[in-house]
Amino acid sequence: MNRAHARFAAKRRCFGRRLRGGLRAYTESMSDSRIVADHRIMGGVPCVRGTRIPVATIVGLVAQGRTAEEILADYPTLAADDVRAALEFAAMAVSERQVPLRTSA
Repeated sequence: MNRAHARFAAKRRCFGRRLRGGLRAYTESMSDSRIVADHRIMGGVPCVRGTRIPVATIVGLVAQGRTAEEILADYPTLAADDVRAALEFAAMAVSERQVPLRTSA
């Protein structure tokens, strides 16, 4: 295993531990997290801090082709960094998907 591959593997293991602890572990691992998952707010759905705007709403708007500027115009309580944080959160959440491996017969 070369040095670059070893660093990447170590980073993936660390990230996996963070997500296995749940969304709360992810949001607490970032010192200034813009995304929070609190059971008292929207039933624990990950939202932008200080709002009731779910990450899924922002990701859905981007998927529909909306630009960050259009999203910010529709949701004046958001900042550009909130949109970026929501996309980063969604990317990290889906990057740890576990796929079952088929065993040879």
